Amino acid sequence: MDEVKEITTKDLQEKLENNESLNIIDVREDEEVANGMIPTAKHIPLQQIPEAINDLDQDQEYIMVCRSGGRSMNAASFMNQHGYNTINMAGGMLDWDGEVVF
Repeated sequence: MDEVKEITTKDLQEKLENNESLNIIDVREDEEVANGMIPTAKHIPLQQIPEAINDLDQDQEYIMVCRSGGRSMNAASFMNQHGYNTINMAGGMLDWDGEVVF
């Protein structure tokens, strides 16, 4: 299996500040997302990923986010196995210092 690429929270924040076009998917549960999400992130709870990926473009790159980096790594790994190009945000929202939206 291919190893999932990772991005640091700092690098992701820089990309957002540079207005790069990014596809960020937050796989946390509803009550976690209620505490704030990265601006522009799309919320798809982890258990919905298997059916949700059919609506995602395989030509795009997706940055996966969760609370600490574990669930998003599982989601990224699953998506990679199905032909998607994913990057896991290492450290998750616990390490995120950037802006959040509610």
